[in-house]
Amino acid sequence: MQYSDRIQSVKPSATLTINARAGELKAQGQDVISLAAGEPDFPPPPRILEAAKQAIDSGFNTYTPVAGIPGLLEAIADYFYTFYNVSATKEMVVATNGGKQGLYNLFQILLNPGDEVLIPGPYWVSYPDMVSLAGGSPVIVPAAPDNGFLLETEDLEAALTPKSKVLILNSPSNPTGSHYTQARLDAILEWAFSRELFVISDEIYDQLIYPPARPASASPWLEKSQGRIAVVNGLSKSFALTGWRIGYVLSHPGLIKNMIKIQGQSTSNICSIAQKAALAALTGSFDFLEDARRDLAGRRDKVLEIMGTWPGTICPKPDGAFYLFPRMDGLYSQAIPDSTALCTYLLENCGVALVPGVAFGDDRCLRFSYALEEETLLRGVDKVGEALQKI
Repeated sequence: MQYSDRIQSVKPSATLTINARAGELKAQGQDVISLAAGEPDFPPPPRILEAAKQAIDSGFNTYTPVAGIPGLLEAIADYFYTFYNVSATKEMVVATNGGKQGLYNLFQILLNPGDEVLIPGPYWVSYPDMVSLAGGSPVIVPAAPDNGFLLETEDLEAALTPKSKVLILNSPSNPTGSHYTQARLDAILEWAFSRELFVISDEIYDQLIYPPARPASASPWLEKSQGRIAVVNGLSKSFALTGWRIGYVLSHPGLIKNMIKIQGQSTSNICSIAQKAALAALTGSFDFLEDARRDLAGRRDKVLEIMGTWPGTICPKPDGAFYLFPRMDGLYSQAIPDSTALCTYLLENCGVALVPGVAFGDDRCLRFSYALEEETLLRGVDKVGEALQKI
């Protein structure tokens, strides 16, 4: 069978590779702790589950409008008014099958062959492949750990070419947890619009930011960006609904019409039951997140304290998400030459699964998730420390 050049250009997921090996070791009876998962461990609020049950019981099983039911679109628009004082309408919103579909469809709509997309690195694993699948060219703009993995406009300017079309931002970031203040974000947006770039702001972790840091969003720029911005978000992280696939995009109505067009020819509407659940989520209280943020910040600080005792390890303190991305290349050797080899060593020798930094564009680092029960988390981190001492 001859497969397309398109699919052969897509790289396999390093996360899935590590998880597959972790599964093999578990099947052999070994105790394996996964610090590789990118999903929260707290439960969704009960009102969301009740809304889904009611939707099932009432027979809400039919197709809905491709963009989503009107009440959900209005609730998403209201979200931006509540948290960022942005006035939006339902015509500026489309509900997508997770934030991932929103991103994929945006690249399909915005890019022509050869168009370049500036991607701050380290980056979420799917950005470059999504760009390539849309015929674009990913251009990685690396950020350094000693600058908290944050870019300056000078870094972006140096990567700019006549082919540059889109800038994607992710704050807080997966994999680093780095977070731009509103002032730093505004400076980058002002630079981008002055260069006539379209900006995609991936804000999926915007509710998981830890004091004294404060939330920041590109959404206040919607009116003054002249139609050159889209904000991607969803309920996977903030409401612990990863498997429900509830994402959304906020942009100007013309772009949203094109989002609806491409979604109508691929998946059509997102799950009808999930839409009712999302409506209940967005129209209810967000107070439950206070406990989640406090717990996650406490775990972050405890893991950072332990990491501070490890040889050859440097880790900036992140302000959001639930990842740590320490630089560990000081431990590399002929036997362990890169992040993949180090992850393999740790999985085989102490039973802890991590994601190699090469998957995120920085082979010097490993990604640790601290979104799991604290006792298990700390036991896993201690195991890693013991194994590192043996290198």
